[in-house]
Amino acid sequence: MGEGACRLAVDIGGTFTDVVLWSAEGQTTAKVLTTTQAPEQGVLTAVHQVLNKTGRLLSDVSLMIHGTTLATNALIERKGAITAFLTSDGFRDILEMGYEKRFAHYDLNAARAAPLVPRSLRYTVPERMTADGRVQVPLDQGAVREVAKSLESAGVEAIAVGFIHAYAYGRHEQMAAEILQAELPGVRICLSSDVCPEMREYERFSTTCANAYVQPLMAGYLDRLSNLLIHEGLHSPLYLMMSGGGLTTLDQAVRYPVRLIESGPAGGALMSARLASARKLDNVLSFDMGGTTAKISLIQNGQPDRSATFEVAREYRDMKGSGLPVRIPVIDMVEIGAGGGSIARVDTLGRIGVGPNSAGSKPGPVSYGMGGEEPTVTDADLVLGRLDSRRFAGGGLQLDEQAARTALAVAIGEPLALDEYWPAAGVIEMVEENMANAARVHAVERGKESGEYTMIAFGGAAPLHAARLAEKLGMDRVIVPPGAGVGSAIGFLQAPVSYQVVRSLRILIGTEDLSPLVELLDQMLDEATQIVVAGSSTESLKHAREVALRYLGQGHELSVNLPDGPVTAQMLELVRLDFESLYRQVYGLTMPDIAVECVSWSVTVMTPAAAVTFVHEPARKQLLKPCETRSTYDPAGGVMADAGLYWRAKLNPGDWLVGPALVQEDETVTFVPSGYTCSVDEGLALVVDRESTDAMGAMS
Repeated sequence: MGEGACRLAVDIGGTFTDVVLWSAEGQTTAKVLTTTQAPEQGVLTAVHQVLNKTGRLLSDVSLMIHGTTLATNALIERKGAITAFLTSDGFRDILEMGYEKRFAHYDLNAARAAPLVPRSLRYTVPERMTADGRVQVPLDQGAVREVAKSLESAGVEAIAVGFIHAYAYGRHEQMAAEILQAELPGVRICLSSDVCPEMREYERFSTTCANAYVQPLMAGYLDRLSNLLIHEGLHSPLYLMMSGGGLTTLDQAVRYPVRLIESGPAGGALMSARLASARKLDNVLSFDMGGTTAKISLIQNGQPDRSATFEVAREYRDMKGSGLPVRIPVIDMVEIGAGGGSIARVDTLGRIGVGPNSAGSKPGPVSYGMGGEEPTVTDADLVLGRLDSRRFAGGGLQLDEQAARTALAVAIGEPLALDEYWPAAGVIEMVEENMANAARVHAVERGKESGEYTMIAFGGAAPLHAARLAEKLGMDRVIVPPGAGVGSAIGFLQAPVSYQVVRSLRILIGTEDLSPLVELLDQMLDEATQIVVAGSSTESLKHAREVALRYLGQGHELSVNLPDGPVTAQMLELVRLDFESLYRQVYGLTMPDIAVECVSWSVTVMTPAAAVTFVHEPARKQLLKPCETRSTYDPAGGVMADAGLYWRAKLNPGDWLVGPALVQEDETVTFVPSGYTCSVDEGLALVVDRESTDAMGAMS
């Protein structure tokens, strides 16, 4: 990075927009309310703030990376484009049939998310392909033109095209797209053979519909943002964070916006992974809590868990199976409606409920004074003394404590006969328990024990609740990194430029003719390389290959690495051994008499990752005294107690303090309950430790 150059990261959340500027002089951050109707305006406001703080210009920026939840929110809130779906005769109802099974067998009220495309906008045409890519019924082009007339009268803005077995041969979809484009100019068209060229029609169709549903919104937003930034003086390309943790170009983001669904949380997971590697932590739970949602992911040996599928917009109690499946490369995590803006209420059974509905940035929590009438988690934190009404969001927003107190008393206190600080304490206890339960389930589903992990907490609200959450999960240590309030944006700047291509091609191990596979892998490598080269100036690119395998006749696969070098029968035999080893590890047995089938292939091209600088935990040098105290709710005793107040910017490696305490910074506050200590490591991260009874006795 040359003199005067700097790097910029932007993360748009449901409540706040975060910006981080990295330069030779250090890190500068800003946090502003998200401008929901025109998100690009909030981005420019935050960008100008960090530039003004440093005296720099947008033309000094050599790299800009952007992540956003706009696609996610559009899917959850059903605020996408009017979308139609065109499919093969006989498959109109695939989106509603799904997996043809209930996700909650004994719950009569269980309901899953409705398809993004209503039945009235789902059309079929005669055509049929076989699973091996042969034409069984030619495409009826006249029928496609008749469908186009109906779509025009319906005012459709986007069309998803998904034919049966199109992953094996996409020509019919391409022909349909050519006709539709000619008949309906200006309407965006997405093909399943392009968006998700993999077997399993329900997941492929669902992913394509999701891509079409959000594409007009995302394309419009990214176009406006790009033009504004160029007008303001940005010369460098704009890169987008993807759900799988890689960066992609603006053109690819517009083409495949579905890959951006978890872009913000992915950045946070990458930051946690890098922190874990720097501190040589094998097992880490990444905890990201913002204004709208909380995200939890597991980090193993410095790498976040990854998945080929993701479920968005879960309709019923955050249960798996109640949402819309999206087949994209994604960092594996659980996301729940628990954030600073999550609305608190008393349900029909007389219980305190928190979320998933959020007050967002507008009207926001009651304490914002912007029209919000329902109390939120932020209002409860304020009433409990954990937030300073004068210094919220770096002093950019003044909070009204009395309004928050009144709203909590009316919505929670009166129905449950609670007074003083107890309504707020009840809200906080419930939101923390909701997050703990989600984390437990996430860990158990993956065969893990949460108590064996160290928590890394970031996001505007996470440091306020991390210690209590860790205690509920049986963890003894929480790490709060520098810049925790804008952690996901920091993670963007640490991500490599990368792109993953996935294709389905079924091959039995032992097949002699591997030429179709060799040709496919070459094509995939070329495609991924072209995209990465377009977004990177480096020539030393890396690539990785994976293959998903199963025993013949099974419905699910396990993925293993595909070694470097030419694909041969001998290589696939080694792959089979790796598959059987993994299968035995997962299921406790193998099936030696059943053939092994390769189903899907993955090629990832990436720039090299930056070297990790190891961070050590220094011996405690100085026990600090607080600069002042504040009455704060302490969950250990269930009482309001005096908590010491400390300024994070004044802490140095080796400094330590004893809870109850509040460590204040511009974008967040770290709460240290009684029974905990907080020290500063060499990387300026806060290390919050739960002390044993013996240790606490010795300290007193």
